[in-house]
Amino acid sequence: MPDTELFIGLMSGTSADSIDAALVDLSDGRCQLLATHSSDISDLKQEIHALGLRGDNEIQRLGQLDRELGVRFAKAANQLLTRQKIPHKSIRAIGSHGQTLRHQPPSEGQGHPFSLQVGDPNTIAHHTGITTVADFRRRDIALGGQGAPLVPAFHRAAFHAPGISRAIVNIGGIANITLLPADEAQPTEGHDTGPGNGLMDAWIWRHRQRHFDDDGDWARRGKVIPALLERLLRTPYLAQPAPKSTGRELFNIDWLDRQLEEMTTVCATADVQRTLLEFTAASIADAVTAHHTDAQEVYLCGGGVRNRVLSGQIAERLAPRRVATTDELGIPPDWVEAAAFAWLARQTLHGLPGNAPEVTGAREAAILGAIYPA
Repeated sequence: MPDTELFIGLMSGTSADSIDAALVDLSDGRCQLLATHSSDISDLKQEIHALGLRGDNEIQRLGQLDRELGVRFAKAANQLLTRQKIPHKSIRAIGSHGQTLRHQPPSEGQGHPFSLQVGDPNTIAHHTGITTVADFRRRDIALGGQGAPLVPAFHRAAFHAPGISRAIVNIGGIANITLLPADEAQPTEGHDTGPGNGLMDAWIWRHRQRHFDDDGDWARRGKVIPALLERLLRTPYLAQPAPKSTGRELFNIDWLDRQLEEMTTVCATADVQRTLLEFTAASIADAVTAHHTDAQEVYLCGGGVRNRVLSGQIAERLAPRRVATTDELGIPPDWVEAAAFAWLARQTLHGLPGNAPEVTGAREAAILGAIYPA
């Protein structure tokens, strides 16, 4: 159909496990997920996380990783189209988030704020033959914003329902929430709540050489350590007012080690994992109840949804609110963020804003991203 607008969204999150590719029909601004593909990049995970911290020969390693991820993002998009037997010329554009290496939002004494994503969009455009839109965060930062989270504007477009107050919770390596007020005249709210799967992933990798705790099975065997949980919940970031955003720069394995060093007793590794799960659940639930008290419904998305122990603890803490997944709103939870960057690409090509200044703290709404023609 001549009016059909097909976009591909590419997303690799904080956990750096895979590239998610989503084919989305965004005709007339509506969002219909047509097909998905996930491409494993766990072989690059250690290098991605190492470059997220300070190290040696960073510029050379950065340049190599930027190109390598550009190739892999392009491959994921190509594989998606090949499997669906859809010609590349049918795709209006690719929206690529890239892989975040460092995120340094505005903060006193930190110099210029910045957010750095890699996955060269020139390489993506070349290898796919599809116009690519990328580098979505830095315009918001240039306007004094956090550059994150960017998904609340998409959440509003895709999930808002008049007369119903909803909270959307995305649980990736870092977790973030969006409040969609019942009154359409009220602003969208949102921020990063703190760790999602990231700390649990790092802990299970160190002790069991697994990239994630499948369904929370290891955490299920442990017990919450109250003193450790209390200590984690005193992290100053959690009490900061929005707008705010965070990442592995704060919530990383070295930070966790420092918290454990302050404990007076040795903690069993499974008990630490269980406590980290409870920390994630508590920080998410506390953010919803503290900032979004009128939310009637809570919908979860992101990789954390697959951890049923985590989802169960969030639901228990948020009772009697109804807690479900975005499956019920028409987009499977694993694909919301990839769909969001397809939508952001469309916003850019149509000359429409992609950020929500009330969320990020930017001085104004702005067209985000740079366009790399095919």
